[in-house]
Amino acid sequence: MGAQLKSETQDQTLVLTLSNPGMRNALGPEIYSAGIEALGAAENNPAVRSVVITGEGGTFSAGGNLHRLLANREQDPSVQAASIEGLHSWMETIRTYPKPVVAAVEGAAAGAGFSLALMCDFVVAARDSFFVMAYSNIALSPDGGGSWNLARTLPRPIANEILMLGERISAERLHQLGWVNQLANPGEALAQALQWAQRLNARAPNALTAIKDLLNSADQLPLSDHLAQEKSSFVTLLHHPNALTGINALLNKQTPDYR
Repeated sequence: MGAQLKSETQDQTLVLTLSNPGMRNALGPEIYSAGIEALGAAENNPAVRSVVITGEGGTFSAGGNLHRLLANREQDPSVQAASIEGLHSWMETIRTYPKPVVAAVEGAAAGAGFSLALMCDFVVAARDSFFVMAYSNIALSPDGGGSWNLARTLPRPIANEILMLGERISAERLHQLGWVNQLANPGEALAQALQWAQRLNARAPNALTAIKDLLNSADQLPLSDHLAQEKSSFVTLLHHPNALTGINALLNKQTPDYR
């Protein structure tokens, strides 16, 4: 069986599982398109409040398929460009997705697999998992927004180390650097990620969408424009029924039931 993206719903969480038997869940065009399709369907489904992305068989993803890269070298450069466009469309879909996305990482998150984890809103990683941007090892540069994210989430010397040396960096170290949200015992990353998702599912979905929008635009706008966006968002949320539910629940020491 070839590469596929398995999809199932657990309670209010959509679980997407990278599955590419024999290739350590290497990514490819079929995964990109399936990812965009699955997220598109879940976006308009109010029963789905969060997404978890994980890998099958104890590995998150080995990244790109080197055999495909070799084959693409024999074709017009537009072929590889089109493949990367597919990857980038999926990455942008995740970053701008209105619902929280959690990565559950076991084993290796390499190359585009590392970029995929970086694009998620939260990362839960097994203590023995590792991350690697090995592009420079084969004379390439990153794709999938890897350099974009690392430049914004880590000090520049650390980003240079990861990208230029192409060596493994442990989940433990990334947790210390503030990039991995939670470390899990080996084999428990998915279960821990689902617990994170349940905590998110209990919150007002419109508020989480607004927060994600604010964070996504924070480094693109001058302070005055961002303050205006915060004001608009706050006022809109205040007049949504969920705010009344939340305020009354807090005042009455009850658990809110958001819609």
